[in-house]
Amino acid sequence: MWPVLKNNFILKTFEELGVAPNIVRAITEMGYESPMPVQEEVIPYLLGNDNEVIALAQTGTGKTAAFGLPIIQQINVNLQQPQALILCPTRELCLQIADDFNDYSKYIDKLKTLPVYGGSSIESQIRSLQRGVHVIVATPGRLIDLINRKTVNLQAVRNVVLDEADEMLNMGFSESIDEILSHIPENRNMLLFSATMPAEIARITKKYMRSPHEIIIGRKNEGAKNVKHIYYMVNAKDRYLVLKRLADYNPNIYGIIFCRTKKETQEIADLLIKDGYNADSLHGDLSQAQRDYVMQKFRIRNIQLLVATDVAARGLDVDDLTHIIHYSLPDDVESYTHRSGRTGRAGKTGTSIAIINLKEKHKLKNIEKIILKNFEEGTIPSGKQICEKQLFSLIDQLEKVKVNEEEINDILPSIYRKLDWLDKEDIIKRLISHEFNRLIDYYQDADEIEVPQERAKRREKGEQNRLASKGNGRTSEKGYARLFINLGKTDGMSPQSIIGLLNDHISGKKVTVGRIDLMKNFSFFEVKEADKDRVIQNLDGIKAFGRRVAVEQASESLPENRKKKTERNHIEKPLTKFKTSRRPHQSQAK
Repeated sequence: MWPVLKNNFILKTFEELGVAPNIVRAITEMGYESPMPVQEEVIPYLLGNDNEVIALAQTGTGKTAAFGLPIIQQINVNLQQPQALILCPTRELCLQIADDFNDYSKYIDKLKTLPVYGGSSIESQIRSLQRGVHVIVATPGRLIDLINRKTVNLQAVRNVVLDEADEMLNMGFSESIDEILSHIPENRNMLLFSATMPAEIARITKKYMRSPHEIIIGRKNEGAKNVKHIYYMVNAKDRYLVLKRLADYNPNIYGIIFCRTKKETQEIADLLIKDGYNADSLHGDLSQAQRDYVMQKFRIRNIQLLVATDVAARGLDVDDLTHIIHYSLPDDVESYTHRSGRTGRAGKTGTSIAIINLKEKHKLKNIEKIILKNFEEGTIPSGKQICEKQLFSLIDQLEKVKVNEEEINDILPSIYRKLDWLDKEDIIKRLISHEFNRLIDYYQDADEIEVPQERAKRREKGEQNRLASKGNGRTSEKGYARLFINLGKTDGMSPQSIIGLLNDHISGKKVTVGRIDLMKNFSFFEVKEADKDRVIQNLDGIKAFGRRVAVEQASESLPENRKKKTERNHIEKPLTKFKTSRRPHQSQAK
């Protein structure tokens, strides 16, 4: 085999990395040509003895093959017991990894891989285990069920992989991982693969790994290199109109639109479908059968725009996505990294678009600091620009149409006679009008969307300064309770941010907000006395601005130890394990 050249550098082959010929044959048939960076770094190391690895790389960079190929190569097929365990956060990812392992081991006789997950027959999985398997790919919950039933024996496991480790920890699987690892011999080999490096991962590595080798493709928590990040500043009322314009301006868009709640996800999907877009929704209220049906349609591109929540989209691995659109920004940077990392994979380019209003601008700053990339401010396309883009897209499609002369030869004379009275220009005009009259009419009558003005930004900043200049008074207005929150100006807090937290996390009756005082590392705000307990119960412990939020009733003077604790917490690393936020409702605060 001749060496592969890229940018004047000789790329290694899989054979040179030490991958066995029967595995190379299988992956070559799958379209693998040369190793990706994470594979080139990880595979030779894992083929050694007792080599533990922490690999940090974005999703879509070839991590499954990086750990899968050496694990398969080291399996003893004559030993009918599980020798490798891959833990992953979702059913979809579990099935995907198992399918990849089956493809990699196509030419290895008798090697068996079993996906173990909830939502399918546990009896069927037990029967497969009894017949003998070599690799188990599992979600933590179902594997613990099998352990408790004493139907799975993990004593022969030598390699344990935590794939999408940061996602598993965010989903609250930390205790489940502890329980599973207690049933595996201590001389196991631990392999941890993650896109980001939250603090909780450090606890796992310290507790369960001996002296792991850290392999970083890019920088820790860095966004994918091939993804362009753009934001559009809009008024809240225009968010959906801007979404439509962006979809229209990108005729070949194939992407995921992320929303914050199940309710919002379904509403946006319904609106898009009503307006003629090829869209559907994916959220937790759908049954597993419905989720599978929607995801299958999306994978084969029968759906162009998938509107989804973060939880529902976990484990959804689709190639060639052109766009990720954040209809609502997530509260934590890790979620943004995972969202945007779904595009720009395998050396291809992608675009991550955030549709935000003024009060969310500080979130972009926090994201930029972590992913080490700057957001470009996008200009909302005009109706004229959209129509031109759509028309040129149609022309490109016409130029690329493959003409089958034999199939249409018999009917062409009749068509020529039928259109004989029209010249070339008339035919073109009628074709364009037939395809785009609806679009042209819509944008001809549509008003251009106003962008929030700088005056509004100055007014917001002036309001912050006015509130801050009031000082740290402790007396509440009559009928109001004064609450403490451990977020301040250094976190990017504003009065609108506090109201936004109340809107997003408190359901039921509206909460009336009184005076707000912003400090450097913490703040105070007042709510009606009757709402005090409800606000504390719903906000205390949630995650926002990359940190765990603490809310409590303020005393007459902030205790000195509480103040020190607040300032100390402010400089600590963001926490990743937190309470599940309540379902947001709009317009809760006045």
